Amino acid sequence: MTLNFYENLSNDYIKLLENGKEHNIIIEVGENPVVQTFKVHSPVLCYRCPYLYDEFKKSTINNDDNIKIIHKPQISAKVFNFILKYIYGATINFEKVETSIIFDLLMTMNQLLLEELVLRLQTFLIENHPSWLKLNFSKIYNSSFQADFKGLQNYCNDIIAKHPNLIFESNDFNTLPETTLVSIIQMDDLQLEESKIWDYVIQWGISQKKTLPSNIDDWIDKDFQILKNTLQQCLPHIRYFQISSKNIMEKVYPYQQILNKKLMTDILKYSMALNEPMTSTILPPCKIVTTQLPNRGNTFQITSLIITNEHLAEIASWIDKKEVTYEVKNNPYEFNLILRGSRDGFGVDVFWNLCNQKTNLVVVLKVKDTDEILGGYNPIGWNSNIYGQCSTTNDSFIFSLKNENIENHILSHVKNASNSIYNTYNQGSDFTNDFYMSSNQTFNINWIQGYEKLIRKTTGEFLIDDYEVFQIKRDKIF
Repeated sequence: MTLNFYENLSNDYIKLLENGKEHNIIIEVGENPVVQTFKVHSPVLCYRCPYLYDEFKKSTINNDDNIKIIHKPQISAKVFNFILKYIYGATINFEKVETSIIFDLLMTMNQLLLEELVLRLQTFLIENHPSWLKLNFSKIYNSSFQADFKGLQNYCNDIIAKHPNLIFESNDFNTLPETTLVSIIQMDDLQLEESKIWDYVIQWGISQKKTLPSNIDDWIDKDFQILKNTLQQCLPHIRYFQISSKNIMEKVYPYQQILNKKLMTDILKYSMALNEPMTSTILPPCKIVTTQLPNRGNTFQITSLIITNEHLAEIASWIDKKEVTYEVKNNPYEFNLILRGSRDGFGVDVFWNLCNQKTNLVVVLKVKDTDEILGGYNPIGWNSNIYGQCSTTNDSFIFSLKNENIENHILSHVKNASNSIYNTYNQGSDFTNDFYMSSNQTFNINWIQGYEKLIRKTTGEFLIDDYEVFQIKRDKIF
């Protein structure tokens, strides 16, 4: 019979770490002016973190007490504290810890070759913080390939297959590594028309070479050769024979010089339904899934880069003035994306071109360099025919949303119906002076005028990372 006392052992080693007695290494983390030192012991590192132990053996820097010093400026003190608690006590407490810190910890653990924790942290993030992963999807996806996180790769690939716009329409799409793009277009269940995949691949290829003319009519043979070389790993995986004849002529044919001549000939034969022999490989079509009534509770439907299904259910509850928030699977509204700043442009003219006189609009935005998500609901819409005038509604509201790091939402109902919505040519979405789009990627919150309360502690102008406008309609199923 074996008696185990792991908890006491763990506590004793944590005390050793905290007391720093008989240490022979000092590890300095962070950059000036925020540098923190940790006193550690080489025998512990030898068995618990061989990577840092090797750093200790290689180090030639000593202090006056002949204690070796290791510099790790790229690691924050907060993250390194978690690492040492794991190394010494085999425990980590994530209570009230920001998800971004947990992800930074995962990246650092991977650098330090702590494989056990790398595997556990991936599972922990997937099971406990799926909303944060989706809100930061592009970053997570790129990092999962750079660091070879298989768990997160599989998780992200499953989402991409069902909702490819999350990656293809993200701000970071053109910075995707080639191997990542290839892995995406190889998916047999990618829910995207092949002609659109072709468009995105061409977009990505052109973005890699800034010297290519913006107008293809100005291209010379050298330009086509540059694009061909850039896309050489992607082109074999396009399912050309699944593209309609119209799209072949409009989208593929202008770039025929980047394709093998025999392949282009076969594509034209196939698109014109000529009964002639072909030697090119015909890849099978993607398995596009069409369902009339998807299970809302089990799929990630929304194409937003800012909000989640849980946010949608909360907004829908506010629209219907429900005291109890709708369950995600019982959300009675469809949210149709009609504008995304990073996709369509941030100009005020873009807003008016896409949103003018449309009703039942939800505006959401992410404040730059923060976790704040702000927004508003306008049931009557903005109207270019009444520039400089207010519109009247009792049902509009503005809000801030809770998320991983924001504990509570703020809901601010209209209190002055005649001063709730403002229409002006030099601004975009405008909930009077309380909350409005003032210029390119800039919003503003001023004094309380038409709504109950402020939705942000800081008033005045602020920058955004992105913003989206949805037009909602009640689902016939409800």
